[in-house]
Amino acid sequence: MANAIVRNIPNTLTSCNLFSGCIAAYMAFGGRYESALLFIVIGAVFDFFDGMVARLLHVSSPIGKELDSLADDVTFGLAPAAIAFSLFKEVHYPGFLQPAAAWLPYTAFLIAVFSALRLAKFNLDTRQTSSFIGLPTPANALFWGSLVVGQQGYLTSASFNALYLLVMVVVMSLLLVAEIPMFSLKFKNLSWQSNRISYIFLLVCLPLFFLFRLSGFAAVIVWYILLSLMTRKKA
Repeated sequence: MANAIVRNIPNTLTSCNLFSGCIAAYMAFGGRYESALLFIVIGAVFDFFDGMVARLLHVSSPIGKELDSLADDVTFGLAPAAIAFSLFKEVHYPGFLQPAAAWLPYTAFLIAVFSALRLAKFNLDTRQTSSFIGLPTPANALFWGSLVVGQQGYLTSASFNALYLLVMVVVMSLLLVAEIPMFSLKFKNLSWQSNRISYIFLLVCLPLFFLFRLSGFAAVIVWYILLSLMTRKKA
C-alpha cells in the first residue's frame, strides 16, 4: 500500500499541473488574463516538481510520461492559445482585415497544436537530455501570459492590430518545433566557464524584470531566444 502511494506521488503532481492548466484555459477564455497567468505559473511549479520527485523516489512509468505530456499541452499549449484567442477578440482590426475578423481568432489554436508537436518530439529526441531543441512549451506559455497581462493596454490600442498578433502566433508556434538549440539552466557546477551562458542570461534578466515589471517574463523569454540564437554554435 505504502509503495503504491509513493509510486503515484509524481502522477498526482502531474495531475495537479493538468488541473491548473484547465483552470488557466477557462480563465483565459473569459478574458481574466491575470488569473490565467497565475494558474500557468502554478502548473509550471507542479511540472517542475513532478519530475524532480520521480527522480528522487526512483519511480517512473509509461503512464507518467504520457500523463505529463497531456498535462503540459493543456497548461502550456491550450492555456496560452486561449489567451491569444481572447486577445484576438479585443485587438484592433484595420479595414482590410474586417472580413477575417470572425475566423482569425481560431488561428490562436496553432499554439496548442505546435505545443503538442513540440512535446512529442521532446519525448522521442535523445538530443534533448541537457539542453533543448526548439522553444520549451512552459517558456512559450509564460511569454503569452506575461505579455498580455503587462501590455494589454498597448495590445488593444490602435497602435497594435490583429495582423501583428497573427504574426506573433505563427512565429512563436514555429519556434516550438524549430531545429534551434536552446540552452538549459541546469548547473552542473558553479564555475563561470562551464555556465557562462546561463550566468549572462540571469544577469540580464534582473534589469528586464525591473524595467518591464508585469511583462518581465515575456521580455526574459525574448532574451532567452535571442541569446540561444547568438550562442547556438558555442553551446
